Amino acid sequence: MATETRKMRKFGGFTLAEIAVAIGVLAVAALVVSPGLGEYLRDCRRAATLNSLAHAVHLARSSAAALGVRATLCGTLDGRSCSRTSDWSDAVLVLPDFPADAAASADPVRMLRLDATRVRQTVRSNRNAIDLDPLSPYATTATVTVCDDRGARSARALIVSRTGRPRLSERDASGRALACP
Repeated sequence: MATETRKMRKFGGFTLAEIAVAIGVLAVAALVVSPGLGEYLRDCRRAATLNSLAHAVHLARSSAAALGVRATLCGTLDGRSCSRTSDWSDAVLVLPDFPADAAASADPVRMLRLDATRVRQTVRSNRNAIDLDPLSPYATTATVTVCDDRGARSARALIVSRTGRPRLSERDASGRALACP
């Protein structure tokens, strides 16, 4: 019976040396993976911001067509009115331009929060607002640039064409490299 107890103890677990080697291997793997993971997370955050902006352009365009009135897309600080600046980092606002005498819907304003500053991004537009008119085949062209702490090398732009359609690009509408503040 004593020999059976010794066998159970002999095969019962890991040695301190085995645990130390396993921890060492995991530490080296974490060091190798962590820089790439940080880049990947920044790319995902940038893509999420660009997708939100593209959604806002589509929403403004479809609102203009459905309601038959001009819709404005702009940056906002308070969620109620356009900020009249090119900094759209906080949120964007879709604002249908109802006539003063028309019975507007209860909620004519749509706000999409970007919270770009929370994830160390800046969102800048070359226009203070983008106007989309349902009765005109042309809209305000614009380039909205998303930058993060990596600078211009990782910047991406959402370019809104004259017809109001957005596209993503690594360059501005003129083909020049993007600039970050």
